[in-house]
Amino acid sequence: MIYFDSSDNPHLPRHQTRLPRFANFFQQFNAGSSSASSSLALALGFSLPYLVSTPPFPPSFSTTESCFIMSDDEHHDVHFESADAGASKTYPMQAGSIRKNGHIVIKNRPCKVVDVSTSKTGKHGHAKCHFVAVDIFTNKKVEDLTPSSHNCDVPHVSRTEYTLIDISDDGFCSLMLESGETKDDLTLPSGTDELDKLAIQIKQDFDEGKELIVAVLSAMGEEMICGVKAVTN
Repeated sequence: MIYFDSSDNPHLPRHQTRLPRFANFFQQFNAGSSSASSSLALALGFSLPYLVSTPPFPPSFSTTESCFIMSDDEHHDVHFESADAGASKTYPMQAGSIRKNGHIVIKNRPCKVVDVSTSKTGKHGHAKCHFVAVDIFTNKKVEDLTPSSHNCDVPHVSRTEYTLIDISDDGFCSLMLESGETKDDLTLPSGTDELDKLAIQIKQDFDEGKELIVAVLSAMGEEMICGVKAVTN
């Protein structure tokens, strides 16, 4: 790969070959001269296919500029960074800082802490936190024991309200977004007695012609309708 240096430094490293005398060849090469390409290839010791395969030279190159060839070792110093595809579903928090009614990830599930207790520091160990929690989507009870100084994953939990505009025969709800588009991938809640009662209430109120606002709980890529309220005029 050929690089250009606008500074006229006479002390280039050994692996960088100064080629100011071939500047006119570069200008002709940019202009599409095949004879200049061949001459330049021979002067540099390259084969023509290799030279042609290199990126185009800058059109702003002038005879006052110098060029050099970078060694293969220097190419290894180039690093590329990729942007994160998306926001993280969790964030770390020290176990000793998680309190009752907070959230925690247990067995790869987002949970709400219903009770937490901390044991006293042992003679040769750390104090440990005992968490009792419930899955925020299934209401299943889970427990976990972890040193209070260790980090735990805490889920990002959000609650968003949408206007309910329709309920299909198979229980899918059509929700109105702020943008005016519809969200049609959520069903009436189910799975526990409490959620089944909520689904019945939503269906009855909607059939009665009430304008309803439903709350949607989101965490770790899952969503669920978790509440409803009627709009009063």
